[in-house]
Amino acid sequence: MNSEVTAAWAVLFVAGVFEVAWALGLEYADGFSNLKASVLTVIAMLLSFVLLSKAVATLPVGTAYVVWIGIGAVGTVLGGILLFDEPVTVHRLAFLILVIIGVIGLKTTINT
Repeated sequence: MNSEVTAAWAVLFVAGVFEVAWALGLEYADGFSNLKASVLTVIAMLLSFVLLSKAVATLPVGTAYVVWIGIGAVGTVLGGILLFDEPVTVHRLAFLILVIIGVIGLKTTINT
């Protein structure tokens, strides 16, 4: 893997982290009635999209998008559990593991 591709994967990971931040930020924004949380949420959204667009300049768009969404989905579910006392059930964890397996599978089956 060349350094450009490695950098693109790192950028994509950071984009996914910002996706988690904005998704969790929606709870704090309280329907965008909390100005500070709303501004931070929108900034995280913009950073997430900009970084995703940078990553897909190098990575296959379909794979990059699924990895980005996977990071966001897994991170948001775990954040909801840790921050908002969302339920932890065997079924939720099993399906979360399936998402992780799918993301890893897609990432490992491309030639970049």
